[in-house]
Amino acid sequence: MGGLIKSSIARKVAMALSGLFLVFFLLQHFTINFTSIISADVFNELSHFMGTNFVVQFLLQPVLIFGVVFHFIMGFILEIRNRNARDVSYARYDGGSNSSWMSRNMIITGLVVLAFLGLHFYDFWVPEIVHKYIEFAPEDTTRYYGELVEKFESPIRTGLYVISFVFLGLHLWHGFASSFQSVGFNNKYSVAATKFAKAFAIVIPLGFVVIALVHYFNH
Repeated sequence: MGGLIKSSIARKVAMALSGLFLVFFLLQHFTINFTSIISADVFNELSHFMGTNFVVQFLLQPVLIFGVVFHFIMGFILEIRNRNARDVSYARYDGGSNSSWMSRNMIITGLVVLAFLGLHFYDFWVPEIVHKYIEFAPEDTTRYYGELVEKFESPIRTGLYVISFVFLGLHLWHGFASSFQSVGFNNKYSVAATKFAKAFAIVIPLGFVVIALVHYFNH
């Protein structure tokens, strides 16, 4: 970690790699959740597998949590360093003429996403831990769909999820595309990669919004 903090390039590469790592898990999470509006049985099967598989629970899940924490800590470090550099280097900084709104406000969209993750953990991860390791409740392979639908009965909670997904899209719009540049992906495929990243930043958050609204209006 010390080496990453000392080197600007290394910090950006580490930030980009952790972001790409989280994008993969986001896609996997979306795929499973999308099945909930197609088939309750399929969603229950996939959720039960993810919730009971040893590799997922005790190897991949800790890595994912570390990735989230690392990404946001590195994001704060980069934001502080960038702000300090701008204060020193520019007598007058006109942010609007040098960068997009998304790139200038990644820390804001990131904080909203972080707050959303807190809500999401409270809604799903904490009850799961309580169910399995505190209450030692009997295994029920059909409970996952009902627990998901229950969360979207409230218009306030559903609205919070929708707003969070919008900010997730804004965060991905700049972050996902710029991550390819940060890791040195600059060749004849870079334009296609950027277009893919922009499409991903729209389609995946929009898909999560659809999931939330479908369950809200069907409850």
